Amino acid sequence: MNESEKLTKGIDMRDHYDFSESVKNPYAKKLKKQVTIRLDEDTIAYFKNLAEEKDLPYQSLINLYLRDCAQSHKDLKLEWQ
Repeated sequence: MNESEKLTKGIDMRDHYDFSESVKNPYAKKLKKQVTIRLDEDTIAYFKNLAEEKDLPYQSLINLYLRDCAQSHKDLKLEWQ
């Protein structure tokens, strides 16, 4: 019986593998969470150019920058003009 026949007859991988002793991923809490954020095009261009210079993905660079701001408790000073 081939794999597609097994799937159509309700035989799946649980019938072939024992997951009773499996453990949860210990790094799952450190996984990144996907979010949607709206950024100005010039801001994205800045980080993309900087990331290219540093040979990093630009989203990783933005994450590193934001993490640094959060860890150092950087405060944004807003001044209305």
